[in-house]
Amino acid sequence: MHLGLIGGIGPAATVVYYQRLVAAFRARGRVLELTIANADVQTLARNAAADDRQAQAEIYARHLAQLKGAGADVGTITSIGGHFCYAETEAISPLPLVSAITPIDAGLAARGIRTIGLLGTRQVMGSSLYGQLERTRAIAPVDIEAVHEAYVGTATSGICTPEARALFFSEGARLIERGADAVLLAGTDLGLAFDGHEPGYEVIDALDLHVDHLVELATGEADRG
Repeated sequence: MHLGLIGGIGPAATVVYYQRLVAAFRARGRVLELTIANADVQTLARNAAADDRQAQAEIYARHLAQLKGAGADVGTITSIGGHFCYAETEAISPLPLVSAITPIDAGLAARGIRTIGLLGTRQVMGSSLYGQLERTRAIAPVDIEAVHEAYVGTATSGICTPEARALFFSEGARLIERGADAVLLAGTDLGLAFDGHEPGYEVIDALDLHVDHLVELATGEADRG
């Protein structure tokens, strides 16, 4: 199966998607068929802030058409925050669309996580992953706005400052104190803050769950979702 990624939102996460997909296929002795269309992270940030779902969906649809033209069989959005207009995009997509959120619920349940703390954009945290968690209770940071601003700054710049990392780590610790079994990096650029660092509590990266699902889908080991 030829995978089509809408990348660039942000660029750092796109690089990680590519690296991890290549490694996963190589480990299986399989050839990866992949095309990436580059979306603009600044445009996404503006449309998400304005909740302009139709405008962003139309942008995604153009990229999905590019991916279809390149031979992709399915398309996916490499941003959890970028799923704010998933339904609108799916309605006009020229390709079958694979959700990054669907495998999160299954992945958390498989790990026995009953309560998960969320770090990501305002929309993701405030909506408990757009209300799509069925088997796991989600809690958001008390200071959603501070986390949102730090995350958007990290995603759009591709750089996590020491101040932003300290904020993410401390807010994650507070989520654990409030009863979370683990903290979900519900923003695909949060690896810039957490990779290579030990915050002192369990962290689950939504990007990893998404990549695992894409690998299973492309190799015939999972259903689309």
